[in-house]
Amino acid sequence: MVDTRLIDGKARAAGLRAAVAAAAAALKAQHGIVPGLCAVLVGEDPASQVYVRSKGKATIEAGLASFEHKLPASASEAELLALIARLNADDTVDGILVQLPLPPQINPQRVIDAIAPAKDVDGFHPENVGRLWSGSTSLVPCTPYGCLMLLREAIPSLAGAEAVVLGRSNIVGKPMAALLLGESCTVTVAHSKSHDLPAIARRADILIAAVSKPELVRGDWIKPGAVVIDVGINRVATADGKSRLVGDVAFEEAQGIAGAITPVPGGVGPMTIACLLRNTLLAACRRRGLTEPSI
Repeated sequence: MVDTRLIDGKARAAGLRAAVAAAAAALKAQHGIVPGLCAVLVGEDPASQVYVRSKGKATIEAGLASFEHKLPASASEAELLALIARLNADDTVDGILVQLPLPPQINPQRVIDAIAPAKDVDGFHPENVGRLWSGSTSLVPCTPYGCLMLLREAIPSLAGAEAVVLGRSNIVGKPMAALLLGESCTVTVAHSKSHDLPAIARRADILIAAVSKPELVRGDWIKPGAVVIDVGINRVATADGKSRLVGDVAFEEAQGIAGAITPVPGGVGPMTIACLLRNTLLAACRRRGLTEPSI
């Protein structure tokens, strides 16, 4: 048994948001610039509405400008692309965030491709993806970068560590692998077609679980002393007819085996919005050729 340390993503995110607020205040004082983040919501998806509201609140609290555009669920792809073109040309907007999922009549990749790479604060545009994998400066997807920030605090040096990423999505798994390679980790990406997932996971000094399957990763999948980053947020029913949030890792089983682990909630989730604010600030500086803050 080991003494498992909880990785407090909520506290780390609060620190990052404070750093963004301080840097934004300096940018306004020195250059008269207020970085602007624009969220675009298509349709009435309740979860998306809540997420967009929380992003807007966090943006304002950090001293950034918050904009929002809502289109009906019946909006055409052409209408959305026209809106993005206007936002690309709007100098008050430094970051454009199109909330996914989109209605079926809209191709999400065409929408992502239409966002100016310099304003792509989600880090999903092919140019930003390519720059990330080539080791160039880019806007990096928020959730994996938040995971990296938590890892850097949990492990003195990531170089040489064996890292396993469970999940190969464009949003988390693939960019997470690129970031870990950039830190000189030895990286394995595993997924639903991988043979013997438990054996692959047990090799990991760093285990990233991003598969959206409630408590898939059991305690005996974890190498003793490994650092576990649980990206999953899954709502499951309880015996009393209510529900609770769980991650992709069986948290209770991981206790006493993992050296450190992120809880759900309160782990990776808060880092995502904090890193979105960071990306907006960096985009504002880079677009104008200003020195970007070290945050």
